[in-house]
Amino acid sequence: MRERLSLSEILDHKENQDMRAIVIDGYKKLAHEADVPEPAVGRGDVLIRVAAAGLNMIDEKIRVGEFKALLPYRMPLTLGHDVAGTVIRVGAGVSLFKPGDEVYARSRDHRIGTFAERIAIDQADVALAPASIGMVEAASLPLVALTAWQALVEIGKVTAGHRVLIHAGAGGVGTIAIQLARHLGARVATTASAGNADFLRELGADVVIDYRTQDFAAELSGYDFVLDSLGGENLEKSMRVLRRGGTAVGIAGPPTPAFARKMGLNPVLRVAIRALSHKVRSRAAKLGVRYEFLFMRADGAQLRTIAELVDAGAIRPIVGATFPFDRAPEALSALHVGGTRGKSVLLAPDARSPHPSSAAITADNERGTPS
Repeated sequence: MRERLSLSEILDHKENQDMRAIVIDGYKKLAHEADVPEPAVGRGDVLIRVAAAGLNMIDEKIRVGEFKALLPYRMPLTLGHDVAGTVIRVGAGVSLFKPGDEVYARSRDHRIGTFAERIAIDQADVALAPASIGMVEAASLPLVALTAWQALVEIGKVTAGHRVLIHAGAGGVGTIAIQLARHLGARVATTASAGNADFLRELGADVVIDYRTQDFAAELSGYDFVLDSLGGENLEKSMRVLRRGGTAVGIAGPPTPAFARKMGLNPVLRVAIRALSHKVRSRAAKLGVRYEFLFMRADGAQLRTIAELVDAGAIRPIVGATFPFDRAPEALSALHVGGTRGKSVLLAPDARSPHPSSAAITADNERGTPS
């Protein structure tokens, strides 16, 4: 049972206070704690008191500057994309939420900052948190669950009887994508270490390929859909297991010209992206398959559907590690190591974890466990 904010705690909130946050002062600079102003609450925003924030590889990639061409940010920048917490104030135009609501969200690009005591998020990106789980579990879900939904449902249109391959099954995206694919009625194959095989079968995988000793491209064929989170050679091999007309979705790249147009990128970047993805697109055309790059987006309506699936028991969030707020820099570094099943979550200041601490998690060097 999760702790709820009392009415007095909600009403006693004083606007425009400074707050604790995890920030960077420039690309490739170390993340550190600082006092920053509370975010302004726009007409359509809800101000959320953060209970927990999911850790994602995109947070670390933004820190080191890998996305600065696509997502330029002004410094200093508060990191963090996923959040679960309690609404403490709403803008004048908000109709979907009220103070006291327990919610979860993936803050939209250019408005990130969940590694803080409070964050203002557009109501369109927010949903009521699943009632059957705690705040830590809810915070682990938004980015990975939206990624899985947009890949499998929107792009792949996966339905009963489809054969689906999900790479890095024990990672943040993989654990949710396997469960969603099973719910959709698909036959699911995944890649992982042998030590995670039983765990992944419990989640719904029908076939588990040990990436250390088996070649998935030699073992599988005739698949309808592949979700690739590793890129490079792994993506090219993945297209070979598809039937003609099948779909491969990449979340590690390369981005495509269609993505560049959608993002409204400048002509120089469009040319670079076209060249970068030429080999993969040509290979897909020769094989008669489709390749799409997915850069997931915030979507509160989809989170409402995902919350329903969680409360119905179709999806179970997997939290492998939690970190106290003051260990956020260490938590970001740990994302490179891998080995954690499911997601890692950053606790709000002064929060106590119901889960094993990061120190209790033993990494088994699970290859490619994207958050």
